[in-house]
Amino acid sequence: MKKGGKTIVGLTEKVSLFSGNGKKRTLNAKIDTGASKSSLDINLASQLNLGPIIKSKMIKSAHGNRLRPIIEAELEIAGKKIRSEFTLADRGHMKYRMLVGVNILKHGFLVDPSR
Repeated sequence: MKKGGKTIVGLTEKVSLFSGNGKKRTLNAKIDTGASKSSLDINLASQLNLGPIIKSKMIKSAHGNRLRPIIEAELEIAGKKIRSEFTLADRGHMKYRMLVGVNILKHGFLVDPSR
């Protein structure tokens, strides 16, 4: 759905990640307007052969400050393909293996929590 040229997404969205060899993996992602960078489960990134690591960044989270590796990957969300940076973290114990942050949402998305 669109409003004023922006694509409306909910608090969770189905997204597709494209692997290094062109294969596509679809999963549910958590939309997080409080996260400046998107985050991806490190084991999922390994399975999809994503990488290489382009840099590292100190990230503040509920678990404290951590230096996390950053990769670039292509995803599709609400019909839009976007290439962006993702921090890698062990998200295996979390409900969502991907968190979509502001670095992706700023590409013309509005978040509607009622969706």
